[in-house]
Amino acid sequence: MKVLIVVSHPRKDSLTFKVADRFAQGLAEAGHDYEILDLHGIGFDPVLKGEDEPDFSAAEQLFSPEVEMEIRRLKENDALTFIFPVWWWYLPAMLKGYIDRVWNNGFAYGSNKLHHEHVLWIGLAGVSKEQMKKRNYDESITHLLNVGIADYCGVPNSKVEFLYETLGSDSKHYEMLLNQAHDLGLNYAKEQQS
Repeated sequence: MKVLIVVSHPRKDSLTFKVADRFAQGLAEAGHDYEILDLHGIGFDPVLKGEDEPDFSAAEQLFSPEVEMEIRRLKENDALTFIFPVWWWYLPAMLKGYIDRVWNNGFAYGSNKLHHEHVLWIGLAGVSKEQMKKRNYDESITHLLNVGIADYCGVPNSKVEFLYETLGSDSKHYEMLLNQAHDLGLNYAKEQQS
């Protein structure tokens, strides 16, 4: 299986990218191929403009060259993983804009759905598990990503994993988080079906 790993963080030296690298290592050890898409690195423009606005009256729609290129990239991969920091209890604007623009009508929903069987969302949360649960942020984010986005776009197996306490932690805690990421890659798709 070939997995597209979409990473949303402005810094390559961030824990988010370290998690992506360790996750990819686990995927490779499990025999999967992967491609890492660095949204900031490619200079992706997250702002939805007129040419990419969904036209619900059209049977087919051509989008901007940037979006068409990303649609081709999605078609070349069998499964998806998104790795991102949880900011304001949601996706970073860059990643939300990627979904707004690329997962468009007629490709990801509407007359067609995504062909992917699996999507994994790995959110890095600065807070503890208890803080995330306090106001049901974990449930809200999970429901939105699994049902509001993945299920709406036809992906039958969607799972959200949070890596907690990612700010100011000691090296031992960081290594534990990286090991979690590695295990998620190693067991990709197996855990989602359970």
